[in-house]
Formats: sequence, structure tokens, C-alpha cells
Amino acid sequence: MSENKAQDFQQLALQLAGNQTSAPWLDALRFQGSEQWLEANWPNRRTELWKYTPLQALQRGGFSTWASAQKHTLDDNATLKLEAIRLVFVNGQFDAEASSGADAAVVRFSQASEQQQAIIAENLGKTVDTKRHLFASLSNAWAQDGVLVHVPKNTKLDLPVYVVHVSTPEAEAAIANTRVLVVVEEGAQAELIEHFISDNQMQNGFVNSLTEISVAANARFDHYRINLEEEHIIHVGGVHIQLQRDSQYHGFTLAEGSKLKRIDYQVTHLGQGAHANLNGVYLPRNEQLLDYHTNMEHVAAHCTTSEVFRGIIADNAKAVFNGRIHIHQDAQKTLAELSNKNLLTSDTAEIDTKPELEIYADDVKCAHGATVSQLDQTSMFYLQSRGLTKTQARTMLSFGFINELLQDLPQAAVREHLHEHLTKLFAKEYFVS
Repeated sequence: MSENKAQDFQQLALQLAGNQTSAPWLDALRFQGSEQWLEANWPNRRTELWKYTPLQALQRGGFSTWASAQKHTLDDNATLKLEAIRLVFVNGQFDAEASSGADAAVVRFSQASEQQQAIIAENLGKTVDTKRHLFASLSNAWAQDGVLVHVPKNTKLDLPVYVVHVSTPEAEAAIANTRVLVVVEEGAQAELIEHFISDNQMQNGFVNSLTEISVAANARFDHYRINLEEEHIIHVGGVHIQLQRDSQYHGFTLAEGSKLKRIDYQVTHLGQGAHANLNGVYLPRNEQLLDYHTNMEHVAAHCTTSEVFRGIIADNAKAVFNGRIHIHQDAQKTLAELSNKNLLTSDTAEIDTKPELEIYADDVKCAHGATVSQLDQTSMFYLQSRGLTKTQARTMLSFGFINELLQDLPQAAVREHLHEHLTKLFAKEYFVS
């Protein structure tokens, strides 16, 4: 992308921010985000965080307007079957008819009370390093509505919070900005499922999504983020988590690829004894591009991280995985492990994987590794010799590669939904053996 074109996109994004109306208590955040976005250097091939993920598709998309609520036709099996506090957004706009369930702990920004507004203002934008995460500053500039999940001290939400983001195409390429803020107070517990889907039409939108999670001392938060949109969408997403003393974050993410899809996770251990467990699966195919960047910041001592990502890349697709664990000088007694394994199902599939350890403490236990392999022909032959078709054998081996991550999911509705979806996915003929 040329410098002029990048500047044009940045200016257009600011113009769109100026076309919004928002609550006055969000003005300071929006102004700060606009200033940071305007001053930021646009990523190019020499920008390490974007080295393998070009942004030309975003600039060429012609995004000059905000998406609007549209009627949508979803397959009956597109969403999870579970009892939950359900909030549905279509192109970033709240759909009251499709939403159900209620709890005082869950509210939209636009419906927040004065007390909830104060909580939002105190926490929104505070977990994000906008210098490292460019599109987080854009999300701040575009901040208008979103979802607050606030769990008071020593309480537990009886039901999971299920936020569904539906994308539909419009006459002109349009933008949706989605925002979720989670504040889990001391000793509290909650569960959030974020589900990004689209209707069956070819998509032409750009989704900029940002989730911020603050977990206080002795609290626990379970989080699922599932991206199953149609492949022509552009999606840039970020999840930013801060962990205090003896808190726990358990996360799982799964994504299919698209024209451009980038998802960042940043977890910061601020208090001793904090634990983060993050597992992920990525499944690009056709000509898709999918990029996961994770960054674990160990600031405090006696904290632990367990991170496992698996990728299955097909056809001419490209995947990028960059996993960084940063151990600060005072983070003694850290235990951190990162594993990334990839399966290429065609000779033209590509993966750029880069696990990183950056350690400044001398009493830690850390490990990281990455592998790249192909479907084992001996195993394929064995399964087919036992009566399985080529498709069945391919499906079984593909499931075997990621099944350890799926089987351990505590939320049965997520586990069953993904099993059914992936069974159909793996049976398709694009998995070339």
C-alpha cells in the first residue's frame, strides 16, 4: 500500500468517526483514539507486527460508510443451542427481537446507568496498548455502543453471556465497529461467548472488533471467541486481558480465514499467582489469509501461562501465527509454555509461524516450539484399507490433529456446535491429500 493511499484511509476513518453521534462521556476516549490513529505509522512489510499480513484488501475495499441493521437469514444451526443471556448485533446494530435473557450485570453502553457509565469510563480503553495495536486506537475513535459485562465482588453469573455478531452485505462496502468490556471484580466468576457469523451471501464489510477484559484478584473468567464468517469479509479483532493476583483466564478461540482476518490476543499478568490458559484453532482454505498474534506479558512473579494453537491450512491459503511470551525482570518463578503445530493439506498452503521468548528474569521455566507437517500418507492408506473412504480418512486425521483442544472445552454447547460444523468442513473436497 502506498503512503498516500494509507493516509487516505486514515483520513477517511477519521471522517467516519466525525459522522457518529455518541454519549458525551465517551468523548475523551474518542478524541484520544483519533489523535493516536492520525499519528500512527501505517504498517508495511518492514513493520514486524504486520510483516506477513498485507493490508491492501482493507484499503481497496472502498469503505466509506457505516453499516446499518439489515434483515438476515441464518441457517438454524448457525448459532449455539444454549440457555444464556443473548445479545445479537447485526452489522454492529443491536437486534432486540433476536436477543433474549436479561441480567443487571449485562448492559449496552447506550443503556447504561450513571453508575455503569462510570465503570465504563474508568475501564474502557485502559487494557489496550494502542502503540502496539493500531486498530485498537481506531476502535477508540469509533467508540459508540457496546456491551458491558460487570460482575460484582464475590458473585457468579448464573448464565453465560452469549454475544452474537452477524454480518450481512450492503449495497456499498460498509464498516461495523464492535466493542465488549468485561469487568470481573474480586472473587467473582463469569463466562462469555463471542460468536462472529454471517448470512449465506457474499460479504463486503469490514468488522473492527475489540474486547477488553479486567479480572480482579481471585476471580475467574472463561471466554470463547469463534469466527465463522463468510470468506469475503475483512475482520480485524483484538482481545486484551489484565489479570490481578491469583486470578484466572481460560480462553479458547477458533477462526476460519477470509480475504483478510487478523486477531490479536494480549494478556498481562499484573498480580502474583495469576494464570492464563489460551488455546486456539485456525482453519484457512481457498485463497484466504488468517493471522493470529498473541502476546503474554508477565509483569508479576509466580504467574503461569499455558498456550496451545493448532492450524490446518488448505488449498492456496496462508496462515500466520506469532506467539510472544515476555518475562519482565521482576517476574521471577514464572512458568510459561507455548506450542504451535500446523498441518498443511496441500502443496501450496503456507504457514509463517514465529514463537518468541523474551526473558529478563533468571528464575523461570519457559518452553516454546512449532512444527509444520502434512497428512501422513501411511495413515491415510491404513484407514482406507480398513474400509473408510478417502474423505472419511481425511476427516478422521484432521479431527485427530485438533481434537485434544475441542474435547476439553467445558462449555458443551460450544463443543457440540464446533464438532458438527467441523465434521462438515473436513468432509469437503478442498482438503487435498
